[in-house]
Amino acid sequence: MDIDAIRDILPHRYPFLLVDRIEELEAERIVGIKNVTANEPFFVGHFPEFPVMPGVLIVEAMAQVAGVLVLKQIEDRKSKLVLLAGVDGAKFRKPVRPGDQLRMEMKVLRQRATMVKVSGTATVNGVTVAEAEILCVLTDRH
Repeated sequence: MDIDAIRDILPHRYPFLLVDRIEELEAERIVGIKNVTANEPFFVGHFPEFPVMPGVLIVEAMAQVAGVLVLKQIEDRKSKLVLLAGVDGAKFRKPVRPGDQLRMEMKVLRQRATMVKVSGTATVNGVTVAEAEILCVLTDRH
């Protein structure tokens, strides 16, 4: 799935759309890619001498990938939003720097009518940089 297809599903836009590509999409599993560039707006203030992607933005990117998984399964997805409702067990193992490609794999743990709990890892070159369980809630778009 390319960026145009992602924009068709997610309501996020620059500078907050943090998913560049979806590489794999199954019923309960998804893999998304974020290319981290030196031009990211957060690098201006997040350690200009040693730029590091903020951990909260890594979790947000993981949640956006999960949002694509959830919304892709809904017929009337234009009337719905997936909101971040909780984060458990977030761990940040290594810094993510400009030039890295963040690969996020998310798997559904539990799904109810309006709530989905996913577990995921973010890797760079096969090395885990972050992991978390994320609770998403599906709500009507107003």
